[in-house]
Amino acid sequence: MSDMQTPDEGPVLQIDIVSDVVCPWCIIGFRQLEKALRITATSASIRWHPFELNPHMAEEGENLREHLAAKYGTAPEESRKARDRLTAIGEEVGFTFNYADDMRMVNTFRAHQLIRWAGRQGKEHHAEMALFEAFFARRENLNDLQVLADAAGSLGLDRAEALAVLEDGRFADEVRKEEAFWTSNGIQGVPAVIFDRQHLVTGAQGTDNYVAILRQLASGKAA
Repeated sequence: MSDMQTPDEGPVLQIDIVSDVVCPWCIIGFRQLEKALRITATSASIRWHPFELNPHMAEEGENLREHLAAKYGTAPEESRKARDRLTAIGEEVGFTFNYADDMRMVNTFRAHQLIRWAGRQGKEHHAEMALFEAFFARRENLNDLQVLADAAGSLGLDRAEALAVLEDGRFADEVRKEEAFWTSNGIQGVPAVIFDRQHLVTGAQGTDNYVAILRQLASGKAA
């Protein structure tokens, strides 16, 4: 269970978010949803689930611009405009995107293992948020064991234990199985938000759309 939970006022809406911590639209979508929850005074319990945008990424990662060009055919000017747009949207939702030409894309399998371990100690949501910030605001390598251990320490978790968890991979199978569960159920891109275990919404929808979704769900429950 996530530690991201609104006050217990009325029925609690279960929200599952399939996400990767190197996905800019995942943190944007969450911030939009978070605002919509406040606007609608919706009580919700949020659980995070792993997804790897780049499961076959090399250990050293790739230059972000080169990665986008190879994966999506994104030209340099398109890449710059996209980053500027994300930075502006980030400012609107209170999140800092600190892009740079030498920024690197990395694999996040270890990051998801850290989040899973943190979740066992009630820090799943905090770990998710910390890693989004580490990657996008500080351009840290989320495949680096020391970086991940430092993130755990910043949350008040035992840094040495975090390092041991990552080195022995004790949550690796668990994360792989959950990733396989979501992909086998049709999740091919993120963010993917499942409301009340049955209503799937993909992509960052914007605050107004999330407000409409939440109100529709509430009216359906009241009917």
